Amino acid sequence: MSRELFKFKGGVHPPEHKAESNARPVRAAPLPKKLVIPLRQHIGSPAKPLVSVGDRVLKGQMIGEADGTISAAVHASSSGIVTAVDLQPVPHVSGLPDLCISIETDGRDEWMEHGPLDYRALAPADLRIRLRDLGLAGLGGAVFPSAVKLDPGATQHCPTLIINGGECEPWITCDDVLMRSRADEILQGVAIMRHLLGSTEILVGIEDNKPEAVAAMQAAAARMDFAVEIVVVPARYPGGGAKQMIQVLTGREVPSGKLSTDIGIQVFNVGTAYALARAVHHGEPLISRLVTVTGHVLRPQNFEVLIGTPMHVLIALAGERDGTTGVLMGGPMMGMPMPNLDVPVVKATNCILVQSAELFPPLPKALPCIRCTRCADACPAELQPQELFRFAKAGDFGRAQEYHLFDCIECGCCSYVCPSHIPLVDFYRYAKSEIWTREKDKRAADLARERHEFRQFRQEREKKEKAEKLAAKAQAARAQAALDQTQRAELAAAPAAGAAAPSEADAKKALIAAALARAQAKKAGAAPKNTDHLSPGTQREIEEIEARRAKIRELARQPLEPDEKP
Repeated sequence: MSRELFKFKGGVHPPEHKAESNARPVRAAPLPKKLVIPLRQHIGSPAKPLVSVGDRVLKGQMIGEADGTISAAVHASSSGIVTAVDLQPVPHVSGLPDLCISIETDGRDEWMEHGPLDYRALAPADLRIRLRDLGLAGLGGAVFPSAVKLDPGATQHCPTLIINGGECEPWITCDDVLMRSRADEILQGVAIMRHLLGSTEILVGIEDNKPEAVAAMQAAAARMDFAVEIVVVPARYPGGGAKQMIQVLTGREVPSGKLSTDIGIQVFNVGTAYALARAVHHGEPLISRLVTVTGHVLRPQNFEVLIGTPMHVLIALAGERDGTTGVLMGGPMMGMPMPNLDVPVVKATNCILVQSAELFPPLPKALPCIRCTRCADACPAELQPQELFRFAKAGDFGRAQEYHLFDCIECGCCSYVCPSHIPLVDFYRYAKSEIWTREKDKRAADLARERHEFRQFRQEREKKEKAEKLAAKAQAARAQAALDQTQRAELAAAPAAGAAAPSEADAKKALIAAALARAQAKKAGAAPKNTDHLSPGTQREIEEIEARRAKIRELARQPLEPDEKP
């Protein structure tokens, strides 16, 4: 009995261009002379560098540790010498450089010690920490640290696990050839995911334009000791998106502003499952991945590439041609243009698409929006792209958020169907970045205001405490003066009353006794601060200190032994 499939709203059918690169077998890219490994290769906080210039590193050695909850480690992709820890060009839509570790490879490709993990014997939390330190991150596009996604939360149970083999974007075939050639290891990774998430339903969604991958995964599923359902879904862009795949396979929608785990579903890419199997069963950190090199090249194909390899190396392997007009990382719908070809392959690099004027002619000049609503019909997130464009262009970011700007997955369907050739997604990205920047500035301003208010409060408190101390000191001085005057009067009156005049020693003793009495009175009148709502432990420490002080005072009052007298 076949599973009932559902439809998601919108979507488009751009030319696929899959056959250009999926006919050749996977080829291992050669070891480059230089590797440039960015410390920011995932969503969240970048890794913190652990090496310095001049250090020799081994293949698989951690060179950047995870920093924070949402983070992942990075590793040396081969052995060599660290030549720089500095800013280098990286594949990012901004074109800005980022902190990277450069390694001059020594040609030995020498591994550090590594071995398999007994994942069933490890506590789930410990296993997730190990996976974080092995650099596992999603390879389907978002590059979210896998250790975080593999935490089912307080429920300790995520009923449905979906493995996404859709790969709906045109030109890209790395997941297709991975499923054809390494289906068993993909499902070995799925078994580990199942163990950590407690899932009872395992679905693998593959688009119907990948018959060889479907056959390979079905054969591998038959060899597993748990139930895995391989589901063939219609090829429709962006059907490979996580939310769209969930809707097609289960008929359920992820609510706006929520995560798929809120409805008991988790989604992973097939490449992530494969990397997880290599990490657990072989102890290999994420230091390589499959990359499709296609477009305006002589031999479009897929390469097994070390992270940090310059992109120009792969383009040369695929056969560089004259007439290149640009290079995208990713596909034509969601890919980002590269600032230059020296940028390295990173964990998010699934495709290097070389452009030419014949394959990708320049778009005509953008015309005004004619409010045709084709973009709304094509939007898989059921948004109003024409309204979002209007608000973004006018800088009305509050209204854009009211129209659920952040539900936009930037799939490019709206731009693809726009008859006015407006780069709609660029406007949405601009609006999102402006909102993030303003939120960051607001948080910084709020923090600065809180710090200023606390500083003022502290200064007022210190001023008040100083005034109280000065007043207490003045009062004590007046009391002392009055007491001294009284004592002098008493001493002067004693001989007149017929009493024997006190000796000088007796007078000194009387003054010392009076001073001690004043000190004791002052101490008794000084109320200790911060003594409200003490914890039992703190109260116990105070009692122990007071007991020691009492013992010292008792010893001080005891007379000296004859041999101890001065």
